[in-house]
Amino acid sequence: MGCAFNHAILDGTSTWHFMSSWAQICAGSKSISVQPFLDRTQARNTRVKLDLTPPKQQNGDVATDAKPPAEAPALREKIFRFSESAIDKIKAKVNANPPEGSTKPFSTFQSLSTHIWHAATRARQLKPEDYTVFTVFADCRKRVDPPMPDSYFGNLIQAIFTVTAAGLLQANPPEFAASMIQKAIEAHDAKAIEARNKEWESNPIIFQFKDAGVNCVAVGSSPRFKVYDVDFGFGKPESVRSGANNRFDGMVYLYQGKNGGRSIDVEISLEATAMENLEKDNEFLIEE
Repeated sequence: MGCAFNHAILDGTSTWHFMSSWAQICAGSKSISVQPFLDRTQARNTRVKLDLTPPKQQNGDVATDAKPPAEAPALREKIFRFSESAIDKIKAKVNANPPEGSTKPFSTFQSLSTHIWHAATRARQLKPEDYTVFTVFADCRKRVDPPMPDSYFGNLIQAIFTVTAAGLLQANPPEFAASMIQKAIEAHDAKAIEARNKEWESNPIIFQFKDAGVNCVAVGSSPRFKVYDVDFGFGKPESVRSGANNRFDGMVYLYQGKNGGRSIDVEISLEATAMENLEKDNEFLIEE
């Protein structure tokens, strides 16, 4: 079963709210367990004008024979399954030597993201001076002021970025990257969200995959979404995957592990050579 959604209309939280509600109805329920919150009076409503005209040639004519863009390198995507014990090992390693002055341990998300960022950087064989960006598409329902309920139905995410040189990332222990990720996430409060909104309103653009950052690891979805509990009446899913139109080099989706418990399934898209390197990386795969 495949579904396509316009990301301007809804985000991951709303997508899985819809899917689980649909499944409940298919299973014979007369009502859904969580009603969607549709009140837009507290949400930011903005009307902007986007320039969608094609690029023009120097003589003013619309370009119709522009040189096609260079063919992008082939991508591969793969699911890596991390058991509860593997997740515990990753989290324990990142939290083994907390940075000086740190009082808050790194979360499962921050620890696993650090593990993936390091591994993708190794797999890409970047030069020490090459920049690499970590991006997380964060749910802002509880970050905006006033906060919105979890059942808010729409799109309320923003991208949060942090960047460093590949050499610095590799030379430092994992808590270095985890600390950057943690600080970037914690700093993205209502004030930061408002500033980002105003910036976009002053220069509205349609975002593209490249906007996630150079040599990026961009994490979307969440293992909190109960994707393997969505049953339309013919059994639980055998596998849950992202759509081909929402993949790019470095895109990562985290799903509830099919094995249950605190296990996590990690879907990663990388250029073919980098993926081949990742598949051979025992440090990334975590032996049981």
